Amino acid sequence: MLLEVQDLHSFYGTSHILHGISFSIEDSGIVSVLGRNGVGKSTLMRSITGVVQPRQGSVIFKGQDITKLKSHDRARLGISIAPQGRELIPDISVMDNLQVALIGKGIRKNGLPDFVFDYFPDIKNLLPRKAGILSGGQQQQVAIARALIQEPDLLLLDEPTEGLQPSIVADIQKIIKRIYTDHNCAVLLVEQNLDFVRDVTQRFAIMERGQILADGGVGELSQELVQKHLSV
Repeated sequence: MLLEVQDLHSFYGTSHILHGISFSIEDSGIVSVLGRNGVGKSTLMRSITGVVQPRQGSVIFKGQDITKLKSHDRARLGISIAPQGRELIPDISVMDNLQVALIGKGIRKNGLPDFVFDYFPDIKNLLPRKAGILSGGQQQQVAIARALIQEPDLLLLDEPTEGLQPSIVADIQKIIKRIYTDHNCAVLLVEQNLDFVRDVTQRFAIMERGQILADGGVGELSQELVQKHLSV
């Protein structure tokens, strides 16, 4: 088992966000976490990466309890994230944003892995530009590339298609499939686009009020579940 989340309770101040989340991810595969806005999906991702420290429960990664580890230590073990909102450093170049990710993993070398330009050919021309002036689609490509160059065993993608035009969404759809096939890493995906989820995902989990209320193979993601837990 690659990842096991056991009875996770996470808070923001006095606000109890995650209420005993438990689930697991096999050594490979793509799992989508679904739910309406505000149910705790991003908090779950941050709890896995160490940005949020849970008050109760545990996170087990590759058989090791990492619940108390800092984010950079989790990155070095093989967990990377492209967070919601991308969170690039706006006033430095794309190249420097990517190099920061390599340093965070403890990798110090000149240049970038060739697969970055294979997945994202446009990035080569963007390297000298400040990240803050890029379009939303360009920023999302850089954010995913930044996570991927750490060569993770578990890649977390938080709302990767949010606010993007359909052509860019289609590109990211293809890239996620390739990442899973080429790198044999597991992908945990938070996403609202159900067509996207059904196309790229093997399994799903639906969150509501900080809990997982339904999960299964993506073929089991019925219209009844969508209406009950996801419709606005």
